[in-house]
Amino acid sequence: MNVQGNKNIQKLEDKNMKENEKMTSGEIAKKAGVSQKAIRLYDEKGLLKPSEYSEGNYRLYDKEALLVLEKIIALKQIGYSLEEIREHILNDNSDDIIESLNKQIEMMEAKRYELEKSVTRIKAVLARTDGEPDWDDVSDILKSMQVDQNKDSGHFFALDHTKDDIDWYVKLYRYVEVNKGERVLDLGCGFSKIWRNNWKDIPENVKVDAYDIPGSWADDFDKFIESNKNDLAKNTEIDLKFENLEDEATWQGIEKNEKYSMILAHYMIDDIKDKEKIIAHAAAVLDDNGYFSLNVYGNVPMTHFDFWYEVFNEVGIKTNVIDAVVKEEQKVHDECVNILSKYFEKIEERIVPCTFTFSGIDDVENIFVDLEKLLRDKKFVEDNKAKLQEYFEKKLVDGKVKIPHDGGFWRLSH
Repeated sequence: MNVQGNKNIQKLEDKNMKENEKMTSGEIAKKAGVSQKAIRLYDEKGLLKPSEYSEGNYRLYDKEALLVLEKIIALKQIGYSLEEIREHILNDNSDDIIESLNKQIEMMEAKRYELEKSVTRIKAVLARTDGEPDWDDVSDILKSMQVDQNKDSGHFFALDHTKDDIDWYVKLYRYVEVNKGERVLDLGCGFSKIWRNNWKDIPENVKVDAYDIPGSWADDFDKFIESNKNDLAKNTEIDLKFENLEDEATWQGIEKNEKYSMILAHYMIDDIKDKEKIIAHAAAVLDDNGYFSLNVYGNVPMTHFDFWYEVFNEVGIKTNVIDAVVKEEQKVHDECVNILSKYFEKIEERIVPCTFTFSGIDDVENIFVDLEKLLRDKKFVEDNKAKLQEYFEKKLVDGKVKIPHDGGFWRLSH
């Protein structure tokens, strides 16, 4: 069936177009709010064919083509690749659209939760101070909210660009190797996707003590546990505790318990002021045969930098900015190793493979968002954006560009 001839597309009247009016590629691009490069790509991929050609051999498009283009844009916005869009337009897969929309709802619900959490924190400060908040309290809350917003942004960016890959938290769970009878201390558990996304795969007789502060993603995990605890394996329990891990009293309570065979600290250590104190406490409550899984802190996989070295060399961009970042990362890495070696005999670096997928010309823009975070130099990225954009547009395979985005973590033991 011809893409243009999809009879299931509802024809909407466009008052700005006459019945038989034709548009050039520039005009239809402007109406739809996309670039002419995008129009050319959609043509190449068989998504949007011109209705006819002018005497000068220019592509011309009609009202039905505009409707198809709007449908392409809508499907891209909910995460479809160009190949998936083509298949959908040809076959009109309504069930797939419903699934994608439900995923969008899930993401938006999580964002709404973050806003509600911020409101709760502000109200808590006002209540605690009888309406006369101390500015130190306000400052701490604003910093906490900013950290959460940055994490939230990064979380959804990663979620949006790893749809073609195995769930990150399924991968991470496999790498940490939770075994039957494990006694686990989860520090800064947050939204706890490592548990949620592997809920029915958690073995029997596992005991998890999960810690986080109130007013965090852990609030939602508390509700999740209550609703899903009956689905856990026999004698497996997850106990969520709302306590501040920077408070010595919290650790005094933890140290009274039996030692743990596994300790997880994923994504929380960068938010801690005294990192070494947390590491020392974790070492003290770790069983002699157990291990501590710690990620983000001082462990950025070189595979990401290797990719950009290759790109820069191919495009003809100097790599001195990457060199500087790598040097700084190495310094942090070495400092981290020095601290970890005080408390652990065995220090292993583990890599969890991950790939970010950017779909289509419009999504290529997000590659530069990711690059800015890596290089911490917005001006450099802007200055070289044109060269890089041309490079990635040529590299689009089936409308996609894949970039390695591996995760790193430490596996520490006595």
